[in-house]
Amino acid sequence: MATLYTQVGSNIAKTWVLMTTFFLLVIGVGWAISIYLDAPGFLPVAVIFAVVMNVWSYWFSDTVVIKLTGAKPADPVLHREFIRTVENLSITAGLPMPKVYVVEDPAPNAFATGRNPEHSAVAATTGLLNILTKVELEGVLAHELSHIGNRDMLVSTVAVVLVGFLSILANMFLRVGHLGGNRDNRAGGILLVVSIVGIILAPIAGQMIQLAISRKREYLADVSGALLTRYPEGLASALEKISAYSQPMIRANTATAHLFIASPFGGDGGIRKRISNLFATHPPAAERIRILREMK
Repeated sequence: MATLYTQVGSNIAKTWVLMTTFFLLVIGVGWAISIYLDAPGFLPVAVIFAVVMNVWSYWFSDTVVIKLTGAKPADPVLHREFIRTVENLSITAGLPMPKVYVVEDPAPNAFATGRNPEHSAVAATTGLLNILTKVELEGVLAHELSHIGNRDMLVSTVAVVLVGFLSILANMFLRVGHLGGNRDNRAGGILLVVSIVGIILAPIAGQMIQLAISRKREYLADVSGALLTRYPEGLASALEKISAYSQPMIRANTATAHLFIASPFGGDGGIRKRISNLFATHPPAAERIRILREMK
């Protein structure tokens, strides 16, 4: 029988496997392009460009996300219980108190953002605050604080950087590949075909790995949150209510979808055919609930 501790360890291990695969994919694609173009300096230049381009969005991630979602600072009087719950759970988790926001939206959902625990924020929709009981709200907020404590924003940013890097490599290769390279013999021609196919497929593979990482981090935050509250049923019950709501959020956005506890596009964000699950930002709600209710 799985326990909270074994589930956390399993998800961490799987996330590292996915991240390692991601890095190897990036290095492999960059190496193939540099060999084909006979330009050893191509890979480090492309890496530096991609990192610099993405560092800004990471550093100001909390501000950008808050603006995109339309979140407003929680009212100390109107949202007193919400703020108090965040504060109590932060103390329990040993985390700095994050900024607390509310999104005016009937769809029940919540998210956490920020580059580190010292610069973090937690937000919940008015729909979530209206339908959840106290223990259910604690379960959801413990999940979000776990994202902060587990440094999920860093993992997510690394994944975004790598996906962006793969896209840049693909674009640069298709633009400059015709200028030269090892194409003067049969081996060069084979390398050209393999390179083109690989470059076209690499961004797709990278996107799938990024989404897989997002799903694994959701599982990890679920069990980490359950460890924090010592009551998995609270989050399980909350996920049932959240997944039962079929309407999308008013400002649903693919750029921020992975940050929410459930898909902001309606439904549970996961009960689909197996093939479409590969492109989902969140694991199936039914599976998350099952795992939580098996925890001891």
